[in-house]
Amino acid sequence: MQAGGARFPKQRQVLILFLLLGVVLAGWESRRYSVMEETESGSFVANLAKDLGLGVGELAERGARVVSEDNEPRLQLDLQTGELILNEKLDREEMCGPTDPCVMHFQVLLKKPLGVFRAELLVRDINDHSPEFPEREMTLKIPESSPPGTVFPLKTAQDLDVGNNNIQNYNISPNSHFRVSTRNWGDGRKYPELVLDKELDREEQPELRLTLTALDGGSPPRSGTAQVSILVLDVNDNAPEFAQTLYQVQVPENSPVGTLVVKVSARDLDTGTNGEISYSLFYSSQEISTTFELNSLSGEVRLIKKLDFETISSYELYIDASDGGGLSGKCSVSIEVVDVNDNSPELTISSLINPIPENTPVTEVALFRIRDRDSGDNGRMTCSIQDDLPFLLKPSAENFYTLVTNGALDRESRAEYNVTVTVTDLGTPRLKTEHNLTLLVSDVNDNAPAFTQTSYTLRVRENNSPALHIGSVSATDADAGANAQVTYSLLPPHDPHLPLASLVSINADNGHLFALRSLDYEALQAFEFGVGATDRGSPALSSQALVRVLVLDDNDNSPFVLYPLQNGSAPCTELVPRAAEAGYLVSKVVAVDGDSGQNAWLSYQLLKATEPGLFGVWAHNGEVRTARPPSERDAPKHRLLVLVKDNGEPPRSASFTLHVLLVDGFSQPYLPLPEAAAEQAQADPLTVYLVIALAAVSSLFLFSVLAFIAVRLCGRSRAASLGRCSVPEGHFPGHLVDVGGTGTLSQSHQYEVCLMGDSGSNEFKFLKPIFPNNLGQDLGRKSEGNSVFQNSLGI
Repeated sequence: MQAGGARFPKQRQVLILFLLLGVVLAGWESRRYSVMEETESGSFVANLAKDLGLGVGELAERGARVVSEDNEPRLQLDLQTGELILNEKLDREEMCGPTDPCVMHFQVLLKKPLGVFRAELLVRDINDHSPEFPEREMTLKIPESSPPGTVFPLKTAQDLDVGNNNIQNYNISPNSHFRVSTRNWGDGRKYPELVLDKELDREEQPELRLTLTALDGGSPPRSGTAQVSILVLDVNDNAPEFAQTLYQVQVPENSPVGTLVVKVSARDLDTGTNGEISYSLFYSSQEISTTFELNSLSGEVRLIKKLDFETISSYELYIDASDGGGLSGKCSVSIEVVDVNDNSPELTISSLINPIPENTPVTEVALFRIRDRDSGDNGRMTCSIQDDLPFLLKPSAENFYTLVTNGALDRESRAEYNVTVTVTDLGTPRLKTEHNLTLLVSDVNDNAPAFTQTSYTLRVRENNSPALHIGSVSATDADAGANAQVTYSLLPPHDPHLPLASLVSINADNGHLFALRSLDYEALQAFEFGVGATDRGSPALSSQALVRVLVLDDNDNSPFVLYPLQNGSAPCTELVPRAAEAGYLVSKVVAVDGDSGQNAWLSYQLLKATEPGLFGVWAHNGEVRTARPPSERDAPKHRLLVLVKDNGEPPRSASFTLHVLLVDGFSQPYLPLPEAAAEQAQADPLTVYLVIALAAVSSLFLFSVLAFIAVRLCGRSRAASLGRCSVPEGHFPGHLVDVGGTGTLSQSHQYEVCLMGDSGSNEFKFLKPIFPNNLGQDLGRKSEGNSVFQNSLGI
């Protein structure tokens, strides 16, 4: 055990020091109250609020409680009035037995803040028990030769009351030979002795019957009686004598039943029956008679019941040795029960705060009391908890400890603690008790919701259906319960012109985002907004994230031809000289597509032509060029059907008709194509009829007009050689015009349009690229040509 003592932690020694300091610094002197036993339940004992110096309402606010040493609810505290009242009738004899005074220790516990105040309740005895003799009749054998003044001990009566209410006097019924003398033991108890006043004469009166009465000191007094039968014997001149008048022995409390406690011995010098000794207990309480057994022949005292030091720590036995002649001697046996460490420490939780709010400063969690029923080192205790916990043990009063936090707790780091309170005594062997506390940490709203991403990018294809789920945002909260329940909301957009409320909505519970209406890429290609996540704590915490929505293009726009115009009123006719070489630029198709990306990549295709193989369309830039030089056999009028197609899936397209007129020179008059007139006639039969009627009526007028024109053309033959818009000599340059995503003309090309001076239809007659380095020369030529053209017209 010495080695074990060497290993005793220094921490526990410090705890013992704290305990002693707590006892010394107890702020309230122990107070004593008193009450008579058998007082009715509900009787007033004291006003604790007044004695503690507290207001009436403070007891309830501070959670006052009354705790007794034996944990019996004998007292009750009225928190409203501050009065201490009896919770039940008190029986002093049941509580304390022969112990006097009978004191019940209790504590007053205050929770907020913690406080422990000690007090005592003295239970005063009332005379509610009468004296009782262990035997209703006792027999004495007295030799007739006994001289006057001889003393004969009598068995003692028992009274459960104490003090003045216990036995105070003995008397005997009137007679002419004996009287009773009342004597005191060392512990204050009284016993009777029968004193011979007048010699006996066996021949005159061989037997006497007397009544012995025991009286207590109560008011009124109570009494108990026993019959004393006296047998007068012949002469017996030697009384038994004990070897010791006082036997002192120590018995460990864990001694088994049957253990020999002590053996008393007496001797008698007489012989025969006068020398035969028998032993008996002439004073035997209930505790003694049920714990010890005396052998009347051998004088051995043995245990017949287990001892308990915590219940009774000592016994006093009074033994009488009587011979056969009626003489007797007496001795006393003092038995001290030796304490052994047979009681483990006890721990009682008086107050517990569970769960513990997080983020609070140092706070008191629990108040508990420890107790060990043993004595000495066996009853001294140390108290400790694990070292790796954020808690401390502090002594608050005698045998009281407070468990406090060692700083603020964080539920998100650890939500539960298992605290083991270990109470160890200093006995041999050491006994310990462990009490496990499961402490929960309650949540405080100290964490804002956190989005899984600081920004989200969502993609949705245009022409979506309304209420389409386009994506989700998600936020988590490290708190618990309502503090972790997250709700989502849309934040006002930075752009005040963005109609966010009509574009998207958000599910407040799960963060799902929905498009409220069909989106149009051509109108709105992207927009962004903020979303907020707010928990339901008090106060609520929130965070924000950015959401960017990209509208993906869908191939929902067909190509649109900007040039040539397709207004249906006047067909577009391109003039191509018959002397044109292969690759001659007839026209450039300009088309656009409202979509983007590959949905706006345009390609061109010649679907149908009057003369297959004469013209071709470049697929990527829309240029219409001659595939070979025109010949004399080629018809003068040509109709080209061109298809413009995008690269979407599925692809969209548009077609248009281009009219080409082969001319020998640019002086040849341009006439509308018959095909166009035929198409108009087919489109409207009534118009056809009107045209035929008008043609018949106006044939003469037309003939005259044609003759006039012929005359004028002969006069302008010189002007035709110079040309208002001269036809370039040699090979026509075949530059490729790049068409970008929109299909517009490249800015590296310009076109000059030459018109007939007298043409009312303002049709294109020649289209020529103009290059910047030749711009000055072209402008000079145009001026000269205009002069010639004006002269030929006679202007």
